[in-house]
Amino acid sequence: MHATLSLDTQHHRGDVDPRIFSGFLEHMGRAVYEGVFDPGNPLSDENGFRRDVIEAIRGLRMPLMRYPGGNFVSSYNWTDGIGPRDRRPVRPDYAWKTLEPNLFGTDEFTAWCKEAHTAPMLAVNLGTKGAEEAQALVEYCNMPPGTYWADRRVANGHRDPYGVKVWCLGNEMDGPWQAGHVPAMEYARRADQAAKLMRGLDPSIELVLCGSSGRGMRTYLEWDREALEYCWDHVAYVSAHRYSENRRNDTAWFLAEGTEVERIIEDYAGLFAYVRGLKRSNKRVYLSFDEWNVWYKAGEMDGKWTRAPHLIEEVYNLEDALVCAQYLNAFIRRADVVKIACLAQIVNIIAPILTRPDGLLIQSTYYPFALMAEHARGRSLVPLLNSPTYAAGDRGETPVVDVSATLAEDGTLAVFAVNRSQSEDATLAVSLADAVVRSVHSVHHLSGPDPKAANSWEKPDVLKPTVGTGRVLEDGSVEVGVPKLGFTALQCAVTAR
Repeated sequence: MHATLSLDTQHHRGDVDPRIFSGFLEHMGRAVYEGVFDPGNPLSDENGFRRDVIEAIRGLRMPLMRYPGGNFVSSYNWTDGIGPRDRRPVRPDYAWKTLEPNLFGTDEFTAWCKEAHTAPMLAVNLGTKGAEEAQALVEYCNMPPGTYWADRRVANGHRDPYGVKVWCLGNEMDGPWQAGHVPAMEYARRADQAAKLMRGLDPSIELVLCGSSGRGMRTYLEWDREALEYCWDHVAYVSAHRYSENRRNDTAWFLAEGTEVERIIEDYAGLFAYVRGLKRSNKRVYLSFDEWNVWYKAGEMDGKWTRAPHLIEEVYNLEDALVCAQYLNAFIRRADVVKIACLAQIVNIIAPILTRPDGLLIQSTYYPFALMAEHARGRSLVPLLNSPTYAAGDRGETPVVDVSATLAEDGTLAVFAVNRSQSEDATLAVSLADAVVRSVHSVHHLSGPDPKAANSWEKPDVLKPTVGTGRVLEDGSVEVGVPKLGFTALQCAVTAR
């Protein structure tokens, strides 16, 4: 099977924002406790942070880490998680029916972020709390000493402000399952009030407005429009969430998931243009796709009022990894719309990393994320793809190959390709209208004969990247193989014609 990709270095969507390779850590199940934070474990450092987890997270190069939720944040009092640990209260968590000991809070999280080479992206509670509590958290995190909450931070051993730049105005407030759920206009008023106070303390911060929690919501986009019109002057982003599933066990249909992700981004591009025109504004608002992943096999969400229960610890297989790569391809292709995206989540809870007391397991979804986060740099080139198609059930005829491409300032071209075919390897020919390929830096593949193949504790290396080769042709193009049920990352050096 043969596919061609035509590129032009002047035909692009702008620069790829590295923040599309961000993550999400929520107080749920074993994500925090027994995940990133495990005091007393020989694998943990003096702060109780799992060293092996930190090393694995560093490998994902995540610029931002969203925290502390998620549904958890909508009934969370952040003041429970600061100060001496022996004085912090144990609280029942409404969202996941667990007992939250509050041993890991804002100070521990920001310290962990520093070790993990990421930066905090904090969510405020606009479910059961409001503008005053949100303002206090900004004061605690970002103000210099000399005010009440800033001095509380100093008293807790942290003189320098944390300088948190990105803040989420609540979580999924369109969802009836959410603590404090309200209609769109009431949420908009809460968010607007909080935004004014928060940016009044620190005008440099960027705020994320809650958008629809899923394309299947009855209020999809209408909620977003109403909230964005009201809060336009104060927010930089609107959030979108999606969890992909293959409950029908139809691999061909599931591997067309990237087309659905693309449609969501296109929906929001239209929404932003509409509200911008309505406001007669020069301002731009962008998409924060701050919860995305595959999730459907593990459904345990009732913690039964225990600490760190095993909840939604999804086992990821090859087809899941290929769908995750398609999310990232879509984010790269629409670099003009998507500026932040957070893989939900990072450890144990629907995560690329699973832990047990004596070590960790890297799952299939880790590898395309790590390769793309490392190599996607610079401009997002608009791909002109000529690919065979296949029947993807009710999703219709779908290109067999899914691609994205970036060009860095140093002339490094990166191409990321998914082969959706279950039976045929593909050869992808890449050419540039105004440049030639001089050499191939690297080629990596992730593939396997079975879409359900997965790593396990007993067999941890069933799925892991292999090194491949590419061929530079006399006309300055390059050919690379993309194995069936496979992901390929190609990096090569190009120069102008």
